[in-house]
Amino acid sequence: MLYLLFNTPAHAQVVDLDAGGLLALAAAGAPVIDIRREEEWEMTGIIPGSHLLTFFDAYKRYDLDAWLAAFDRVARRDQPFVLVCRNGVRTRRLGRYLDGALGWPGVHHLQGGVRLWSESGRPLDLPPDPAETAFEDTR
Repeated sequence: MLYLLFNTPAHAQVVDLDAGGLLALAAAGAPVIDIRREEEWEMTGIIPGSHLLTFFDAYKRYDLDAWLAAFDRVARRDQPFVLVCRNGVRTRRLGRYLDGALGWPGVHHLQGGVRLWSESGRPLDLPPDPAETAFEDTR
């Protein structure tokens, strides 16, 4: 099931960011993409300004084509972007795949994820209500 993400080229590069690095890139216009599931957003909140693009469902399945279609509407190949998950494991794997297998440069991820963001005292917003807002969930 995770074959795709575990079999990426060894030379794939994902830049680790701390909370300050994420803020600096976001201020420069880099999109912040939260790949967690809706229930995770509701449990912890989201980093302000994040694009919500669920990658894995609750059964660890994914629809790569649907996710990439949504991702292409948010990120551009000529700019860096930041991936966010709960603790940084999913984003590192996805980031290595995006860079190594698909050739997307500028991959960054929040090392330690939303957990570290919250522990460092950074603000979190409530996720949008799906009934009121068409968030970018790709399920």
